[in-house]
Amino acid sequence: ESGCNTNRENKSMLGCSRGALRGGTRSALAAARGRQPGLGNGAERAGELLRAGGAAHRGRTPAATGAVSAGFAETPRAVARRGGALRMMSMGATKKMNLVGAVNDALRIALETDDKAVIFGEDVGFGGVFRATNELQDTFGRHRVFNTPLCEQGIAGFAVGMAAVGATPIAEIQFADYIFPAFDQIVNEAAKYRYRSGGQFDVGGLTIRAPYGSVGHGGLYHSQSPEAYFTHTPGIKVVIPRSPSQAKGLLLASIRDPNPVIFFEPKALYRAATEQVPEGDFTIPLSSAEVVREGSDITMVGYGAQMGVLLKAAERAQAELGVSCELVDLRTLLPWDSDTVFASVKKTGRCIVSHEAPLTGGFGAELAASIQHHCFLHLEAPVLRVCGFDTPFPLAHEKLYLPSVARCFEGIRGTCAY
Repeated sequence: ESGCNTNRENKSMLGCSRGALRGGTRSALAAARGRQPGLGNGAERAGELLRAGGAAHRGRTPAATGAVSAGFAETPRAVARRGGALRMMSMGATKKMNLVGAVNDALRIALETDDKAVIFGEDVGFGGVFRATNELQDTFGRHRVFNTPLCEQGIAGFAVGMAAVGATPIAEIQFADYIFPAFDQIVNEAAKYRYRSGGQFDVGGLTIRAPYGSVGHGGLYHSQSPEAYFTHTPGIKVVIPRSPSQAKGLLLASIRDPNPVIFFEPKALYRAATEQVPEGDFTIPLSSAEVVREGSDITMVGYGAQMGVLLKAAERAQAELGVSCELVDLRTLLPWDSDTVFASVKKTGRCIVSHEAPLTGGFGAELAASIQHHCFLHLEAPVLRVCGFDTPFPLAHEKLYLPSVARCFEGIRGTCAY
């Protein structure tokens, strides 16, 4: 966190935000309305866009038949996916990156390939507290990467408004713990925009990034996993990557998806996780789970930073118990890929679901209920949830709170012995 700002700094941030609308975002809006000449001030531009229909001017995929009722539009990739065509764009050469570097690279590509894209949030002009936006303002200018006041509700509302008139706003909430003041703007405005207009207008260009989860020393207000609050909301997508290459491909897919997306980044992995990441422009399909380890005795389902924990537990179970664990990374929580999960559970007959968030009301409850309903006749044991405890996130007892390798391993042992 950057602490409190002086009045001069706040005025500077406000001026920068206003300048984005008056200056650089003027070009974004011009691109969004098809570069039509003769439009007046910003309000007139917005009105022109809305009268003409924002989706058509942006060139995004309109809501497919039946999609408006669910609040979603479908991308051509999503349609192709149902036909069995999962594919990425050409990736080319690779470079070793950590997760925060991969996020930065994805943001750079988004700004390069979309002149309507802008990035804003608390301290992002300076690179952000985690340096995820490092050097982007120097490269693309203050009109496309700029700071905002310390007001999450304002950040989200500003982003909704920009998306409504055709821009591609990429808003950062400094910590996921701070997203709650923006809750109304996200669940009552962004998520419902397409539905309440009968598919005429949308804020599909909106992406909200937020670092989530434990970090080792964050305590109550810097360690929470709030994904379940948003997976209860039709009309938005929720995406969580597990690694640098996943973060880059999923973030670019989220930015280009014709629906508002909340992209939670596991901050514990920002610098802890490194791998070879494609240098070029590529995307990973949303709502497509991945089987990252094949097995035959039990299915383990997770997402984000918890995938590393589950992998270690699976390796230990193989070594000590001779149990073959299949590991499934959801990647997208809303809408989630039930087909992949159900197919795995029907094969193994057992399932463990794990996440850092508290047990009660966590997304694991939805997974467990759905698996029990659709795979009941294939189950050899009840679906087990290994999650955080129903307490505020503790500072001194963080290691005891988290669903550790040991807890997941004991879950495997108990489920297989049921």
